[in-house]
Amino acid sequence: MKSKTLATWLAVLAGALGVHRLYLHGPRDPWAWLFWPPTLMGLAGVWRMRQLGQDDHLSWLLIPLLGLSLVAAMLGAIVIGLTPDDRWTSRFGAPGEASQATGWGPVLGVIAALMVGGAVLMGTIAFGGQKFFEWQQEEAASPR
Repeated sequence: MKSKTLATWLAVLAGALGVHRLYLHGPRDPWAWLFWPPTLMGLAGVWRMRQLGQDDHLSWLLIPLLGLSLVAAMLGAIVIGLTPDDRWTSRFGAPGEASQATGWGPVLGVIAALMVGGAVLMGTIAFGGQKFFEWQQEEAASPR
């Protein structure tokens, strides 16, 4: 049986890399591998901005990808953590196995995911909006 608590916390701590999906569905899960490209591109954007400064336009496009990957991982943690124990056991438990109460582990993971996901989502929206309007001002100021 797969642990709902472990799956929730894997999504919170390493969900941007799809580790929770690998735990639940194995290495053949295509959704697990789809977490990697936007996360790595977002990290490349962070690296570019640290190296080249805030005027690097490519990093403006790449950094929100990291934010969206983190938000998707936190949403996954919330869905996993709030899955009823009966449904969890029927999906990830042994056939005929009785459902067991999971306790506070997944609940605390959901709380952490809500806090992190909300902060990252608001930061991504703010960053994307700021860079969009800066780009518009640059376009308006440049001579044609």
